[in-house]
Amino acid sequence: MGKNILKLTALLTALTVLFMLIGRAVGGTGGMLLAGVLAAAMNLGAYWFSDTLVLKMSGARPADPGEAAWLHEMVARLAQRAGLPMPKVYIIDSETPNAFATGRSPSQGVVAVTSGITRILTRDELAGVVAHELAHIKHRDTLISAVVATFAGAIAMIANIGQWALIFGGFGGDDEDEGGGGVLGGLLLLIVAPIAATLIQLGISRAREFEADAGGARILGDPLPLASALEKLEWAAGRVPMPASPATASLYIVNPLSGGGVLKLFSTHPPTAERVARLRALASGGLRQTLELRA
Repeated sequence: MGKNILKLTALLTALTVLFMLIGRAVGGTGGMLLAGVLAAAMNLGAYWFSDTLVLKMSGARPADPGEAAWLHEMVARLAQRAGLPMPKVYIIDSETPNAFATGRSPSQGVVAVTSGITRILTRDELAGVVAHELAHIKHRDTLISAVVATFAGAIAMIANIGQWALIFGGFGGDDEDEGGGGVLGGLLLLIVAPIAATLIQLGISRAREFEADAGGARILGDPLPLASALEKLEWAAGRVPMPASPATASLYIVNPLSGGGVLKLFSTHPPTAERVARLRALASGGLRQTLELRA
């Protein structure tokens, strides 16, 4: 718990500094001070409401227990195995199969799955995905992920506005202090800032995915259904990209955004092949149990 608080504090500090640098690039000293005030307000708002914002950004809606009773039952069984309170279940109306978890704490946990995931995965494979998301909740990294996603979205939005403002001279900045390169330097910062926010996401997301894979395998008692699910989800994401925000892409179990080449260097997810190999290694090591998870 203490480790997560320190990590969250460090992330909020880094993102606040980045936000203030963008404010200075757009509006000089006054813009930096305004960005600092906004960042302070965002710190409070991100802590209390980031999960709600993430759900709205992803278009998730509460799942009616009557519409997928078997899914609620599966989540309840796995949550009990994980020693967690029953999380809320949300549905994202998208044909692209994917899922994520959010929530400020285990008692506020949410598991969100797309409507398409139930059509491509078997029940055992979906149980592996749900167990992975419950591991995120159990490890208490959903708050960090939601906060970073909220800040990343705000940084990208402000940077985009600032780029156009500097190009057309709408925001002057402190030219007398910055010299002739003020506009050019500010524009460079506004281009680099969203990349920096992505790198911060990348730094925390890749490690947590490996941890959640292993944790999900332990909750389910068998790593192989999750390994099979990851292969199917990766295949589907490459053919039917999900119209997700880059800010929230790191939350999903596999990257919902398509892209190869250089874009893969900035992927917030580790290579799926490596994740599958690690899960199969766990199975070879004896982490398998026979579970009755079908409704």
